[in-house]
Amino acid sequence: MADTLDLFVSVGLSEQKAKETLKNDVLTGELKNIINKARKHCSTIDKSMGVLLYGMATRLKSKGRANFLTEYIATKKITTELQLQSALDYVKSHPVDPVDVPDFEESCGVGVVVTPEQIEEAVEEVINQYKQDLLQKRYHFNIGMLMGKARGKLKWADGKAIKNEIDMQILDLLGPKTDADKEKPVKAKGAKTGKDNVPKKLANMVNAVQDEGSGVSMNGEETRSLMEQLRGHAVNFHKTGENYKTEGYVVTPMTMELLKEHVKAVEGKVWTRFPPEPNGILHIGHAKAINFNFGYARANGGVCYLRYDDTNPEKEEEKYFTGIREMVEWLGYKPWKITHSSDYFHELHALAVELIKRDQAYVCHQKLEEIRGHNPPPSPWRNRPIQESLRLFEDMRKGKIAEGEATVRMKHIMEDGKVDPVAYRIKFTPHHRTGDEWCIYPTYDFTHCLCDSLENITHSLCTKEFQARRSSYYWLCNALDVYCPVQWEYGRLNLYYTVVSKRKIVKLITEGIVRDWDDPRLFTLTALRRRGFPPEAINNFCAKVGVTMAQVTIDPTLLESCVRDELNVTAPRAMAVMEPLKVTITNFPSDKAIDIDVPDFPAEPSKGSHKVKFAKTLYIEKTDFKENMEKGYRRLTPDQPVGLRHAGYVIKLESMVKDKKGELTELKVTCQKADQAEKPKAFIHWVSEPVSCEIRLYERLFKHKHPEDPEEVPGGFLTDCNKDSLTVIPGALLDASVKSAKVYDKFQFERIGYFSVDPDSAKSDKLVFNRTVNLKEDAGKNV
Repeated sequence: MADTLDLFVSVGLSEQKAKETLKNDVLTGELKNIINKARKHCSTIDKSMGVLLYGMATRLKSKGRANFLTEYIATKKITTELQLQSALDYVKSHPVDPVDVPDFEESCGVGVVVTPEQIEEAVEEVINQYKQDLLQKRYHFNIGMLMGKARGKLKWADGKAIKNEIDMQILDLLGPKTDADKEKPVKAKGAKTGKDNVPKKLANMVNAVQDEGSGVSMNGEETRSLMEQLRGHAVNFHKTGENYKTEGYVVTPMTMELLKEHVKAVEGKVWTRFPPEPNGILHIGHAKAINFNFGYARANGGVCYLRYDDTNPEKEEEKYFTGIREMVEWLGYKPWKITHSSDYFHELHALAVELIKRDQAYVCHQKLEEIRGHNPPPSPWRNRPIQESLRLFEDMRKGKIAEGEATVRMKHIMEDGKVDPVAYRIKFTPHHRTGDEWCIYPTYDFTHCLCDSLENITHSLCTKEFQARRSSYYWLCNALDVYCPVQWEYGRLNLYYTVVSKRKIVKLITEGIVRDWDDPRLFTLTALRRRGFPPEAINNFCAKVGVTMAQVTIDPTLLESCVRDELNVTAPRAMAVMEPLKVTITNFPSDKAIDIDVPDFPAEPSKGSHKVKFAKTLYIEKTDFKENMEKGYRRLTPDQPVGLRHAGYVIKLESMVKDKKGELTELKVTCQKADQAEKPKAFIHWVSEPVSCEIRLYERLFKHKHPEDPEEVPGGFLTDCNKDSLTVIPGALLDASVKSAKVYDKFQFERIGYFSVDPDSAKSDKLVFNRTVNLKEDAGKNV
């Protein structure tokens, strides 16, 4: 009894409430069960969660729905009393299983995040509606009524946030309270007060409900969709046009006028951009960048550019441009516009000329080797005359100066101490888009902020390694008196057990360790697509990682878990046998094959089904038969029958057929209908009249968490490769229902794992499947 009391107190019940609960045996048992269920979904139960669990235990009539609601509370999808009451009302009015999850979540406000902007607009609308009465009655006006009206517009909004916004807007409208405002109003004759005043009690109850916060704390980000998190972060980022409110932002005499023009150009919306270099294939880290840039714009009603940062013609290829766009769209995002830094080469050149004219840049003849690092010798050309730098810059543009003999440098010291970063360098390499028009190309430090400015980007989102360039970003825009966006940095996403460096992936390819950029053992986005990872799972993974500003390195098992969650509800089931063992049914009940109707999703038969053949000859896994019984073995043995999944039959061994070497080649069995036979200990999968296919099973490519760390892997990342990371099964058998599957179609092979059709199927005479993930994290190899 004492342990149960401590348990109830630990989840937020007062000691008195816990003792009262213990007097009711049924409630005590129910609450203990609910708490134990909740702990399977979360590590700790705080007081607010405990109060909701207690409220559910005391009010839920249909105990069969307790597990369903417990999960929503434990994962912080239901966080307020208002949501809980709505959930209880819903399950009461929808007693038939299964629950329509989308309809339920909509009815309970699951995942709804109300932004401060929405609250501000709703309150402003209500106050404008009652503006004349407010001006007349001033602070004697019924504020509770305003609360109710605003809450009616935003059912799931935080009541405290609404109250604060009302107070602020009323103060703005009426000004501070006068002495007359502070006087108590004269009560109407006969009006009741105190406990007999029912309207007052009702108002207090309404206020109590309204004061319940309905937002999810940032500690619960892993349970919220990415869109919700990014909407939530709108309160941390500046509003469009309010760049100057950001810490570190530099305000000049031109700032406010430029911001005014900017807001007009973007119509007050959020504009972002995803700016990859087209010199390689995108990897899992880029998935976060794509989700962050495109997602932030989408979540806040804005737009996002796909802008290729193509300022280095030596490394750029058309296949990278195509591949980048494909991966962005594969993840579910459509660029508002597709642009290139090279689109602005003329504008950038003109701005470089202007920077020199303002004596903020100069032509330097130090070699690149001399000025690398943070302590280069001072440039003897830093104070050369403006006209001389302009003439030399024109010579650079016309190809009169050799490559490496001159650069344009900006007169600025960056945050990390680097002095006078390079703005332009000479490269006699044709550009894939501009051809031979240019032999000078701008650097990232010069290009990026100015392209952001030219495209009116409101939020320049980049990873942490660019934080040292933020002061340079602001300095250059302000030095040229052009609109200056705000740079925000977020944490880069890294994974254990992998490398994503372009150079190292090329090394893996040239050494023959992997086939190409899309080899399913890599973590490039093309490789993940080929392996069968759904884009929704990758986006959900980014949501679980969270919109964190800290650098994070994640175990791939979290990504694989997201893949399982997605495929569990989207990948239809099929039966496949990896190592076939022939089985002949000697008393088969028909002279021809029987059509068996198999559900695509056994837990949800309404989602469709497919036909499989059940014939006299079928195939099972070799591991599903043992000649000698072992303790705990539940499948077919000489003395133990086994059931056939979906067929409705139980088979029993009659005899074994072996070859000259004594190897088992066939089983002869008898069958009996399942409803007439003794219940078997297990049901196994099987195939009959199957199609042959090739199966590729993948394990981790690297053995250590940090294959690039010389302390962990002294011999270098190539020595850390797992030689058994790929197993090919050329003669697996599948039920014929999948024979028309197309490239990237996904299935769950029952009892084995999730598989995807490989592109090689299109150029092969048989299907090729990649194992995407096991059914369970610790399933291990299936061969």
